[in-house]
Order: sequence, then C-alpha cells, then structure tokens
Amino acid sequence: MPADNSATLLITLMGKDRPGVTAATFEMLSGFGVEVLDIEQIVLRGRLMLGILVTAPRDIAKLSAVGKATADALSMDFEIERGVGDNARRRDGRAHVTVLSRPLSPRAVAAITGRIADTGANIDRIVRMARYPVIAIEFDVSGADIGQLRTVLATEAARQQVDVAVQSVGLLRHGRRLVVMDVDSTLVQGEAIDALAELAGVGDRVAGVTAEAMHGQLDFEESLRRRVALLAGLDESALDRVYVEMELTPGARTLVRTLERLGYRLGIVSGGFSQLTDRLAADLGIDYSRANELEITDGKLTGRLVGKVVDRAGKATALRSFARDSNVTLDRTVAVGDGANDLDMLATAGLGIAFNAKPIVQEAAHTTVNVPYLDAILYLLGISREDIEAADAEHGITTPRPDMP
Repeated sequence: MPADNSATLLITLMGKDRPGVTAATFEMLSGFGVEVLDIEQIVLRGRLMLGILVTAPRDIAKLSAVGKATADALSMDFEIERGVGDNARRRDGRAHVTVLSRPLSPRAVAAITGRIADTGANIDRIVRMARYPVIAIEFDVSGADIGQLRTVLATEAARQQVDVAVQSVGLLRHGRRLVVMDVDSTLVQGEAIDALAELAGVGDRVAGVTAEAMHGQLDFEESLRRRVALLAGLDESALDRVYVEMELTPGARTLVRTLERLGYRLGIVSGGFSQLTDRLAADLGIDYSRANELEITDGKLTGRLVGKVVDRAGKATALRSFARDSNVTLDRTVAVGDGANDLDMLATAGLGIAFNAKPIVQEAAHTTVNVPYLDAILYLLGISREDIEAADAEHGITTPRPDMP
C-alpha cells in the first residue's frame, strides 16, 4: 500500500450500465502496473457510476488516453483526477442512520441530512435498503456523537413525519440472533381481550376498566384480573372464533419468514392469553411463547387466570429466559412493542423498537417505527428488500411487486 504522500489517481466512469463495463475497465488498468486501492460502484435507473482509486503509473498521460479510448468504446464518460494518498480515514463516532417513509420527500431528506451536518458529523455513504412497501435509505455517518445525533434527528423526524433510527456501527447489528415481539397491536392487529369481551356481551364494561388503567387508576394486573372476571361463563369455543378472526399486522409473515431463514430465534410475549398466543406461535413457526393462561372448567371460562400474571416485569423476565435458552447475550437481542407494558422488555433488549407505539414508549425506546409494516424492522437490522426477495426465491415464493417506478 502506498505511503500517504504517494501519488494516486481517481478514475470515474459514468454512463449506461451493461455487462462487461467493469471488467473492461480493469482489463485496461492491468496494463499499467497500478494497484487498486478502492472501488465504489452504484447503478441508478440503469446509469452506472464507477469510481476507482489506484496508485499513479509512470505514464499518467498514456493511461488517460487509453482509458478515454476504452470509455469511448463503451459509450461512457471518463474522468481522471490526480491526487495524493489514499482515502482519508473515517472518523470515530460511526453510525447507521436509517430513514423510513412512504413517500419520501426531498424536503425530508434535506432536513435530515442538514441536521446530521449541524452536529458536525459527515455522511460517508448512502444506500437504499428498500423501495417498498416503504422507502428505506441508510446513511453511513462518521464523526457523530451518537446521543446528540439521536436526539436531534428524533426531533426532526417528528417534524418531517418520517421514521429515523440511529444505531452505532458494530458487529452486534449483524450478530443479533433473538427477536422478541409483543402480540396485541404489534404482531397482530387489535386486542384479543376486546374481541372476547364483545362475544361475551361485555365490551363496554371491559373498555371502561381499560380506560381506568390507562388513566393510572389501576395497575396492569388488577386491570387484567377485573377484565377477565367479566368473561366468566363464556364458552371456550369463543377462543377459536377469536383466533380465526385475528389479523396479522402487514409484513408480519415476511418478518418471521426472513428472520427464520437467516437463523434468528423468535419469541412472542403477551399480556394476553396463551390459548391464543401458543397457537399463533405454532402456526408461524415461532420458537418461544409466553402469555397469561385463562382458567377453563367444563368448557367455560371461569373468569380467573392460572399462575403468575405476565405483566410489564414479566415480559422482561420472558426475554431473559428466551435469551438464556437460545444461548444469546442480551446485547444481541431485539424487542418490539407498542405499549407501556412493553417498556421493561424494550429497555432490557440490546435494541428496543417502539412499533406504532404510544408517545411514552416512543420516548423510552432505542428507536421507533411508525409505518404500518412490521417487516420494516428488518431494515434496522441491515437486511435489505433484495435480501428478503432472495430468501423468498430460494423457497419458491414469488414476492409481489407493486407498480412503482
């Protein structure tokens, strides 16, 4: 590798992409005895931009002439720039800044990138992670104070109505191997207890108890026991009906399927009922499930629970238990939830994600996702839409594509 003060050349080609452009360019360079120091290549709507950093040969003028002739034959624009040394070393304080939106406006991009610059950080690389069902763009940033960057961008994201996640660069991001999700209003839409209450004819009364809990008049356990008591006498067949009518959150199957194929362990934990969540876990192929158990006698709900209540602390306990069983350290875990009952679990995990969550949860979580697609979480783990489609293709699944440019 050349010394920092050695002469180098930056070669840039731009034009219509086609097979063989990169090979022809490097074949041309092979005749000049240069060393390749760096390569960057991107393709946008069929337009290729190829940048190559090499050591400077003795005859730069000849390389320039031969390079231009090669580029002309390929119908490409060719530029060569003399300089000294390699790329500057990226500064410490490296971070991934992921922006999720549908649609994504230029104003939002200007605002987010402007705030990154305001903190003194620099954008080193930009990559699109997905174009549907949301646009996901990832910025590699250096020179960042992670805490300051997260605070500044959270404010700007709310102003621009986009989601922005800030994560430190490191091996943990790609090494996380356990994802634990809340169920009601996260993995599935709606609340199971509300559906059971409607079948029992006590929907309004259950909603009233829920309202008391939301206003801080009842803790979760007391609220749950009072609501379950109102279900006394309901036939257990109502559980089958509620299960059949449960709707997964958009993107849930894609999320689970992709993570399973990538070797992740998956768990669900719920303040709801094991008669539903255990069945859901079995149907989706999820490894772990923990929830409250309804007592059933002679085919009827008694209005009581069996065993200890899975509350806010119980969810965090379940996460730790799943991690131990999976032989995964807590810093390699991800938790996803939407309510105050998920706060301890989100804080315990290495990465806590508030999914379409209440404000108190968004403020406490490591990052937030407010788009209505659960598989958007994959992009925060560095998994692109192309990775998802490749995994699907390996299993004979055709991923439907929307009619988009």
